[in-house]
Amino acid sequence: MPKANSKQKSAKPVEGKAPSQRMLRVGELLRHKLSEMLARSEIHDDVLTRAVITIPEVRMSPDLKLATAYVMPLGGGNVDAIVAALQKNKKYIRGEISRAVNLKYAPDIRFRRDESFDEALRIDALLATDKVTRDLQGD
Repeated sequence: MPKANSKQKSAKPVEGKAPSQRMLRVGELLRHKLSEMLARSEIHDDVLTRAVITIPEVRMSPDLKLATAYVMPLGGGNVDAIVAALQKNKKYIRGEISRAVNLKYAPDIRFRRDESFDEALRIDALLATDKVTRDLQGD
């Protein structure tokens, strides 16, 4: 009976595992290229040219074949229309990124609404409550 190889690597990433340095570096390269494309209005779409869009983070999958770009327009309005416009133009965006970033495979790009700003506002509101202020003052 053959022995099972205990050193085989799993195809699935381990949940809760921190991203590797390579994943972070490639994500940052993609974030810079996307930001540059939006700043220079290289993506010809009326919705995108009318808005100032921030890309705070791009997360990569462990195999670097999938990138999730988190986007938020300045002021926070019209997020769904901007995400839809980016999704509509993702073939062009992927092509431009593949030319700019030297990778074995051009990653597929997903665009998502960035919720970190909403979470920061929620935490600020919690910290501003009377109960927390009283606890901080030591009454």
